[in-house]
Amino acid sequence: MAELSPPEGFERHFRQSPLTEPWEPLYSRRLGDRVVLGLRADAPHTNSRGMVHGGLISALADNAMGLSCSQQLGGAARLVTVNLNVDFLASAQIGQWIEIDTVFVKTGGTLSFAQAFVTADGQPCARANAVFRTGRPPDAGPAAPPA
Repeated sequence: MAELSPPEGFERHFRQSPLTEPWEPLYSRRLGDRVVLGLRADAPHTNSRGMVHGGLISALADNAMGLSCSQQLGGAARLVTVNLNVDFLASAQIGQWIEIDTVFVKTGGTLSFAQAFVTADGQPCARANAVFRTGRPPDAGPAAPPA
């Protein structure tokens, strides 16, 4: 499939990983309180039945929610997923624009909570909830002893 331009406001995603490399190009849009991810569904994103794979949707929802929590914590927090739940509402197909938007985040010093909705061409196809453990940035030094 020829690469189609993403919707206005999306740019090539600023963060790559070995997991997401086969799914490129990925796009993101930074808003004041969250990071929205998107991609144009193509064959490498699908299962054997030609639908966008639930594992891809789960991984990208986890990514979007984690980045959104981190953004709300000032961008320096290191988050680890503690719990991830995804409900699949409809299938997504090759050629559709898949968008993952975090719609609720409550951040804290130890745990952060997020919810995201995944759409295919604007129609809901999944919703996700996650809990993240908030860690210290690697250069923050040792944790202070308990008082």
